[in-house]
Amino acid sequence: MEQFERIRRDSRDEGLSVRALAARHRVHRRTVRAALEDASPPVRKVPARDRPVLGAYEDQVREWLIKDKDEPRKQRHTARRVWERLIEERGARVSQSAVRSLVAVIRVEIDSGRSLVTVPQTHPVGEEAEVDFGEFYSVIAGQMIKLWMFVLRLSHSGRAVHVAYGNQAQESFLDGHVRAFTALGGVPTGMIRYDNLTPAVVRVLLGRDREQNQRFVAMRSHYGYDSFFCHPGIEGAHEKGGVEGEIGRFRRRHLTPVPHVGSLAALNAALVAADARDDARRIASRTETVGAAFERESVTLNPLPHNDFDVAAVLSCRVDTKARVCVRQSYYSVPARLAGRRVSVRLGAASVTVSADGAAVAEHVRSLHKGSEDLVLDHYLEILTRKPGALAGATALASARAGGTFTGMHQRFWDAARRELGDGPGTRALIGVLLLARTMPTTSIDAGMGAALRLGRFDPDLVAVEARRAATGPSPAPVPVPAGAPSTAVMLRAVPTLTDYDDLLTTTSTGTSTGTSTGTSTGTSTGAGSDVVAGVVTPAADRVVPA
Repeated sequence: MEQFERIRRDSRDEGLSVRALAARHRVHRRTVRAALEDASPPVRKVPARDRPVLGAYEDQVREWLIKDKDEPRKQRHTARRVWERLIEERGARVSQSAVRSLVAVIRVEIDSGRSLVTVPQTHPVGEEAEVDFGEFYSVIAGQMIKLWMFVLRLSHSGRAVHVAYGNQAQESFLDGHVRAFTALGGVPTGMIRYDNLTPAVVRVLLGRDREQNQRFVAMRSHYGYDSFFCHPGIEGAHEKGGVEGEIGRFRRRHLTPVPHVGSLAALNAALVAADARDDARRIASRTETVGAAFERESVTLNPLPHNDFDVAAVLSCRVDTKARVCVRQSYYSVPARLAGRRVSVRLGAASVTVSADGAAVAEHVRSLHKGSEDLVLDHYLEILTRKPGALAGATALASARAGGTFTGMHQRFWDAARRELGDGPGTRALIGVLLLARTMPTTSIDAGMGAALRLGRFDPDLVAVEARRAATGPSPAPVPVPAGAPSTAVMLRAVPTLTDYDDLLTTTSTGTSTGTSTGTSTGTSTGAGSDVVAGVVTPAADRVVPA
């Protein structure tokens, strides 16, 4: 470039000829003429060079790469694998860098017909959203667990709702929609984009047609929106690129490092707080925040229906001999009286409710693990009354201890009762106390057990009396009579007695007498006790017995 400038300057200032300029700058006359015609040097042509060694294998490499288009994505040839095969199978003596360059050129040729350009889209306010699941890990109660995050993202504002689940089952899929619509306060007026998730799509048909799951269709009809299904595989990922990018962004921003929580509910509470913090962020170069954009968009959403969609699946399960039902490879206890019967189970995203004879008999938090047992000690108390020796090693007792329902007070009462009454009677006394929890508050029962321990008596009835006393509190103090009150203000009455009723317990061998009143009440007395006339007891002394 600088040489062309000097040639043009000498020609302009000194008027030198082409020959003189070529001699001064020691270049060919063609170069001088090119500099005088254009200030920019022509682009240097790169000569087409043959591959003297690798050229013989070019067709073979192209054949391998073309076949790769029909193979699984993670089992296709890399440039290094092509180089290794050429050496092992063809005996080629070529460098890896040369093979890598050849593979790059051939891949461009093979994919030249594919459109790699995406068209920017503008999403109308309040009309569209996107849904997908993304996986992540969390430590729950000290155990690392793989979880799935349901994400619904409004396409215009970028406002998203994230909910964590232990699976990608249909109950979680439907429950995620219900929670998301509730959090957003409305439903998009147009369509929601999906990939071909099993909870929504039973079978992929030709083009955009899908055989859809009936439960998904019912939920969509309940909330009144349309659905759009992307092309299967990686080719359709860009059709809902907003939610695809949102999953990765949220996972890096709020789930790194790995969160440690006590329960799935606590984790979801943390996700709600993270969504609230994200309202202050800006997407790319937008001038308004996500929260401000959502505030504009929220007023255009369709209102929510009057009631939420019921996401629970209704199942029929048989109770096994251990008073358990198996639901999605996890076991949940029911009252022991239902063993061997078939019961109805409502399986929700976070709960399992068991019903028998039209009434709910057990409710559990849905397990995050396959093969787990969720056993409630109360369900086995009637059986343990007959088999008290099974209580010490019962799995339900271990679960009750871990959950805090079997406290240290229970253990102290049990130990003292066994020392005083023996293992069997002492354990039955504890079971009687545990049965009180069905009708009385825990704090009152604890007070009753404390009183029983102080008295050294381990009768469940005594615990019940003391528990009721603790629940009702002390008796009110008597109201004092004022000093100037008349004598009629103080009314003394005799202590009630039941001696007149003792005649009813006296029988004679002389026969039976019966008294009947005219009207609606009839009384009958047997023996020499008393008569009942019109519902009133008459003592035997007032009775006249004919000879």
